[in-house]
Amino acid sequence: MRAHRITFAALVVAAGLSLTACQNGDDGAAASDPSSASSASAASSSGGGSGSGGSDQDSGKESAGTGSDGKGTAAPAGSGSGSDSGGKTAKCTTDGLEITAQDGFIDGDPDGSVVVALTNGSGADCVISGFAGVDLKTDSGDISATRKGEPGDPYILKNGKEIDFYVSYPLNESGGSGVRITGLVVTPPNETKSVTLAWPGNSSLPVTDGSGSSVLVGPIGSAGQGG
Repeated sequence: MRAHRITFAALVVAAGLSLTACQNGDDGAAASDPSSASSASAASSSGGGSGSGGSDQDSGKESAGTGSDGKGTAAPAGSGSGSDSGGKTAKCTTDGLEITAQDGFIDGDPDGSVVVALTNGSGADCVISGFAGVDLKTDSGDISATRKGEPGDPYILKNGKEIDFYVSYPLNESGGSGVRITGLVVTPPNETKSVTLAWPGNSSLPVTDGSGSSVLVGPIGSAGQGG
């Protein structure tokens, strides 16, 4: 009986030693196997890309395009040349107007009259108001017309439409040759470019000492407006 117990105890000890040796061998193999460390490192990197760290990186790329430096950001609505003009109709310009003149004298009037027509040929509506500049070219030098009347409110001149003003001048009833008129110079309101037209009225002005009636110009619209 004692022999059997000794044998059984020996077997238990031997089994324990064998199991310990086996475990130590596995640990050593794992530590010495470079592929195990490489696999663990790869798994760690893969896990970082798909987790919250990857989302943070993606978020950072998105914010770079819309950051405070403005790079990659679309221009705000309403900016640009359209909003700079405020949507207002542009003023009428000399280049956009066809300017003509015709005799407007009516029998019985004390003074002569010429009607100047401004026709909008710019291709778009424009705003006009105030007084045009008017000069009569004569053989004795230029005569600038004096403004008469009050200007009306700014007027939107539709494309293709006309607006008029008058020029009045003293009639030469002296019987002499007077001052010969050779041309009419018109400068639209708020413009510096002029046009020179043939003079359609009486050919001369009376010679005066400065006390007689002068050449006058009415505001835009003073001679009515065409269709």
